[in-house]
Amino acid sequence: MKRLGIIGGTGIYNLEGFKKKEELEVVTPFGLPSAKYIVSEFAGKEVVFLPRHGLNHEISPSSINYQANIYGMKKLNVSKILSVSACGSLKENFKPLDLVIPDQFIDRTFMRKNSFFEKGVVAHIALAHPVCDKVAKTVQQAVNSAGLQSHLGGIYLNIEGPQFSTKAESNLYRSWGADIIGMTNFSEARLAREAEICYLSLSAVTDFDCWHPDFGEVSIEVIVKYLQQNSLNSKKVIKEFVLLEDPEKKCDCHQALQNAIVTKLEAISNQTKEKLNILIEKYIK
Repeated sequence: MKRLGIIGGTGIYNLEGFKKKEELEVVTPFGLPSAKYIVSEFAGKEVVFLPRHGLNHEISPSSINYQANIYGMKKLNVSKILSVSACGSLKENFKPLDLVIPDQFIDRTFMRKNSFFEKGVVAHIALAHPVCDKVAKTVQQAVNSAGLQSHLGGIYLNIEGPQFSTKAESNLYRSWGADIIGMTNFSEARLAREAEICYLSLSAVTDFDCWHPDFGEVSIEVIVKYLQQNSLNSKKVIKEFVLLEDPEKKCDCHQALQNAIVTKLEAISNQTKEKLNILIEKYIK
């Protein structure tokens, strides 16, 4: 049975109201994920939850093992992931407590491992549209059902962190047309596409970064001010999303690797085949 996956960001470390079935420590060829996966049941569906920063928020954005986190979701038969995170706003009309469903990313990171295909086999996936538009529509419907407002579409600027931006950087990103800024989501989106998992980010605005003339520079104090309400709102959306989304419904995302592997099949070693088996098995038989 296919499952839905939820990745929790800042302020989302558990799922209240879900019937917990088990906790699973998943070992992957890429190391250990951020925490144990919590498998729960809600509305007759199995949901796999993972807090990306660890249960106590002890893992910084640059130190998250994104490869292991997404590989573990694949191993646990997750077909669609809703990733929840906090973000800053780079636009006047994206205000604190707004929910954003970004559909594009700009990558400004330099310390991440963003691919499963590092050595032994090369694959070039299409990433022009890095999130699943079908799941995006479901999430927007979930936001509406929760009685909240969202911005459908937008550009997420992914910085390395853990420091916040300088004012010069913040203004530069605004000049590029970016809408929101965060530290985590694009690595997940890249790897989820390689793993043929539908991926969608729900980004909750906590601040105006540091560009806005009427607000001070972003700080943890500013973020915490809005974090609790954003967490409550996001959890409402998660419940509605699980009610609405069908984990068994097929999508083009589930065939993302088709025709993407360029390495000659006979040149792929048994060791590499074993390491990437759950990702490439159907294409190398």
